[in-house]
Amino acid sequence: MSDTPDRVTSRPPSRSSSALAVFSTPFEKWRNDEVEWSSAYTLLDTFETFFDARFDLWERRLKKQGQKVMDSTREAFRKRGLDKDIDKEISKLKETLAVRIQALNTAWHSTKVVKTREKVSFFVGVHTVLGSALMVCLYPEWVHIFYTIACAYLLPLRFFSYKQKAYHYFLFDLCYYVTILNFIYIWLLPGSASLLVACYCLSHGSLASAVITWRNSLVFHDIDKVTSLFIHIYAPFTFTTLRHYYPHEAATKRFPALLDVPHLHPGRALLFSSAIYVIWQALYWQFVYIGKKAKIESGQRTTSFSFLLADRRGMIGRALGSVPEKYRVASFMFGQFVYSILTELPAVYLLYDSSVRSTIFLFLLFGVSVWNGGGFYIEVFGRKFEKEMEALRKELAEMSASRATTPAQSTGSLSHHEGEASSEDEGGQLAMPQPQHPPKNPVNEGLDTVDRALQDGGHVVDEPLTLEEKKSQ
Repeated sequence: MSDTPDRVTSRPPSRSSSALAVFSTPFEKWRNDEVEWSSAYTLLDTFETFFDARFDLWERRLKKQGQKVMDSTREAFRKRGLDKDIDKEISKLKETLAVRIQALNTAWHSTKVVKTREKVSFFVGVHTVLGSALMVCLYPEWVHIFYTIACAYLLPLRFFSYKQKAYHYFLFDLCYYVTILNFIYIWLLPGSASLLVACYCLSHGSLASAVITWRNSLVFHDIDKVTSLFIHIYAPFTFTTLRHYYPHEAATKRFPALLDVPHLHPGRALLFSSAIYVIWQALYWQFVYIGKKAKIESGQRTTSFSFLLADRRGMIGRALGSVPEKYRVASFMFGQFVYSILTELPAVYLLYDSSVRSTIFLFLLFGVSVWNGGGFYIEVFGRKFEKEMEALRKELAEMSASRATTPAQSTGSLSHHEGEASSEDEGGQLAMPQPQHPPKNPVNEGLDTVDRALQDGGHVVDEPLTLEEKKSQ
């Protein structure tokens, strides 16, 4: 990764305008409503703060070495009188590579590939819900394993996707940080009672609350929405399973910290979780507000703070706008801390000691995501279908209007032929009275005329005379 400033200013998607979404760290809804996403903190950004300088050094060395090779090659070709040929070959190679890259990019974003990806996402999402329900009932000891495997695929995919779109500074937020802590407890420190309490409270606090406050949607065909929901809902689902549904004998061997914490002490639980939160906030301050200050102030990167501050229509943007500039960051961080504590209170006082209340809590989170997903399918697809129908109505109206003018032209042509026939009849014999026909619909008559014109090579022809008309002539 290079630390060279990008030319294009990144613009994040918009968030939800929900009044409840005040100081949540994960931001789910973007302004263009195309990508619904979850923010989280990840240690992968260490590469950007520590290894970028080394990557840049290696890149400069490679470029310098490549330039030397190119210069020596050009000199050899020049001595042989082939220097023009190598320039032509290099130009052709560049054009060929550009064409192939463009073709690959077009194929990746083609309708067929996109539909295939959506079908795969839908298939996997539905089976994940079904498999999770079966696991918690039949094999609860497999829940944390599936949680780890799924995140091992989804989190790197999210990171590289956001890095490509220049959204990766949003990955500094709390969700990935808590997810990594969950894995540390599950696989490295299952006997740490303090870490268990912190992970349980944060998973049922900030992560779980994001499903409600930031309108996570269960939209199976959208991998980004599925990933956001999975990150926020599967952490509390996993720890609820470990606490209430994991076999007791297996839990004593696999997660001994569960025996050390039969009940949560409110003060101690909030203290442990707050300490973990303060560590994250300090790292966030160092990496983002200090380490990447230049990029953020130049507008090349957007963070949670800068995005909410720019959104003056939202409550947070208006509140931060009223605070003096030198106190805005501190006010925002304090508000996030208060929000985190408030969302942990249900876990401390209601959920840890009751499997029934924990199950109801999970059903509530899942129900909100399903409701939001249903609203997405109905409202978004409904509006799309309505726009298509309106466009179809306009197109039909324009076609009807254009075809309605065709009978007038055909009628004028027919009148001209009838006038010639009448003059011939005057010179010979009297014309027989023509049979009367009911008036035709001008639109239908115009459609028939156009159809006949298409069948006859684009020329409008008169209708053939009936047998009675021929006899009358």
